[in-house]
Amino acid sequence: MDGRKRSDLKIGTLVNIVEKHHQRSGELTEGYVKDILTNSPSHPHGIKVRLETGEVGRVSEIIEENE
Repeated sequence: MDGRKRSDLKIGTLVNIVEKHHQRSGELTEGYVKDILTNSPSHPHGIKVRLETGEVGRVSEIIEENE
């Protein structure tokens, strides 16, 4: 799942994000969502989130965790 719909995300979701300074390279950072920063229901470049580790970026994909 890509991270363009806010309804797909919740606090604690495991995601890959692209930070602002990695937009050109497309380097991904993996982590758990701490805060959802985008207020609109969707965004064409991905919903902006803050990870538990403090990084801020747009969600490129939602990682399905196997339970």
